[in-house]
Amino acid sequence: MHFSESISRITVSSTAAVVARADQLKASGANLVDFGAGEPDFPTPEHIKLAATQALEHNFTRYTPTGGIGDLKKAIVERHRRDLGSNYKPEECVVTVGGKQAIFEAVAACVNPGDEVILPVPYWTSYLDIIRYPDGQPVLVHTHEREGFTLWAADVERMITPKTRMIIVNSPSNPTGAVVSNDEMEKLLAIAERHNIWLLTDECYCRFLYDGRAPFSLAASKNRDNLIVTGSLSKTYAMTGWRVGFALGPKELISNMVKLQSHSTSNVTSFVQRGAIEALAGPQDSVEAMRAEYERRRNRIVAGLKALPDVHCALPGGAFYVYPNVKAYLTPEFNVNALASRLLDESLVAVVPGPAFGTDDHVRFSYAASLETIEEGLARFGSFLSKLRSTHSATYARA
Repeated sequence: MHFSESISRITVSSTAAVVARADQLKASGANLVDFGAGEPDFPTPEHIKLAATQALEHNFTRYTPTGGIGDLKKAIVERHRRDLGSNYKPEECVVTVGGKQAIFEAVAACVNPGDEVILPVPYWTSYLDIIRYPDGQPVLVHTHEREGFTLWAADVERMITPKTRMIIVNSPSNPTGAVVSNDEMEKLLAIAERHNIWLLTDECYCRFLYDGRAPFSLAASKNRDNLIVTGSLSKTYAMTGWRVGFALGPKELISNMVKLQSHSTSNVTSFVQRGAIEALAGPQDSVEAMRAEYERRRNRIVAGLKALPDVHCALPGGAFYVYPNVKAYLTPEFNVNALASRLLDESLVAVVPGPAFGTDDHVRFSYAASLETIEEGLARFGSFLSKLRSTHSATYARA
């Protein structure tokens, strides 16, 4: 049996695999502390659910235009204008089945076999395979833990070659929570313009910023010819399972993305689009309430991790992830994948190991969990590391 070269270039999402294993354990009745899933633990606000159920009651269940109903595209560009200062038109917007589809379609529409795409490390696991699927070549730019995983535009520009077609930036970042400064983002857009390449900025977590930082988007810039903005309602409105994302960009790009979508998923579920309109146009109180609670949780989990012996942890500036360094607990025979696996099996704590994001010494914790869950998880993690160190010491003593 033969399969395509395209499908052989990619792997199953590492985060999806952790979620699947965690779900199996939960189904078996295990008392799991789940830091694996990048998913809000808050319910979708009631007014959003009501809008969707009313759409069902009114039989709004048929096909819609592939790229989204007009009212939803208007709601997306209006919310983006009000929150982030942009001025897109509805025809410069496509509604997708989650933010991941928007990224996939944008890369597929712009990248040819052999084209290079610059990607900061650590990276969200799906970027790598999305680039590889059309036979694009990822070019990795390493950020540094000692600098809080900050991305510098100068480092990006040094990686540009005649084959470069795109730069992908996710700020705030999954998995580190790092935030690229406004000045560096402006420099990145200037680089894209200078070299006539695309800059794709993933704004999935743009409303979850801490320490008094205000949301920012390059879409407010005057020249957006080289800019692709992708976003999602999943995190902002606790709508992960609803699957609503979007892209904003030049009209020709959006038309090509709609073309691809017309042969894959077609439209986002019809009544879900009505709920999405309410999310964007309705009350926004829930967004700030979640942001404030995430900041509180961030402070607690970072303090707890830093209190553990030989665990190093950069302070995230946004999103709801923390990326501690556990190198002190690893050996040549015991890597971070093994650590995460044993942590799950022995202590029932789910985390995602760093190789999914391009590093070998870290694990990702999602703190989209209650403070009580965070406290329990920190206690289990600390106990696990203590036992692990004792085991390693005994092993070396016998050797």
